[in-house]
Amino acid sequence: MRKKTCCVTGHRDLPQKEINYVKAALGREVDRAVADGYTCFMSGFGEGVDQYFAEIVLERQKGNPALELIAVIPYRKRLDSLNEKGRTYEMLEACAEVVVVQEEYHPSVYSRRSRYMAERSDRVIAVYDGREKGGTVRTIRFAHMLKKELREIPVGEIKLPDNLKY
Repeated sequence: MRKKTCCVTGHRDLPQKEINYVKAALGREVDRAVADGYTCFMSGFGEGVDQYFAEIVLERQKGNPALELIAVIPYRKRLDSLNEKGRTYEMLEACAEVVVVQEEYHPSVYSRRSRYMAERSDRVIAVYDGREKGGTVRTIRFAHMLKKELREIPVGEIKLPDNLKY
C-alpha cells in the first residue's frame, strides 16, 4: 500500500512576530495529517517554513516511529552547504531519504524541487502571505493544477490590490 504523503511550501522571510504562530499552525497541520493517515512528509529544507516543518515532523517521529521525513534538495551544492551546519546536518541525518533533484545549480532548480514534492504528495501545506510572485505561489498554483489537497496557513497582512472589484 502506498504511503499518504504531505509536503510543505512557504516563505523564507517571515516577520519575526509571525514565527511562533507559524510553528504552532504547522504543528497542528502535521498532527491533523497524522490523524488523517499521513506517514510520509517532504521538506525542501529551505530556510524558514521548510526547516520549521522538518523540525516538527522529526519531533513527532519520536512518539510515532512510523513517520518519515524525506528531504528534497534542489541541487548538490545546496546539500553540501546544509550538511556544513550542525542543526541541518542532524535533521538530514534523521531523514528516511535525501533526494537531490539535480546535480548542478540552474535558475529553475527551486521550481523543479517544489514540483517534485507536489507531484508526489497527496496534501500540500502552504504558509502564504498573498504575494503574487515567488516559489510559494507557484507551488500553490501547481498544487491546484494537480488537484492536490491544499491546507493554507495565512500569514502577515494580506494586501488586496486597490483595483480589486467585488
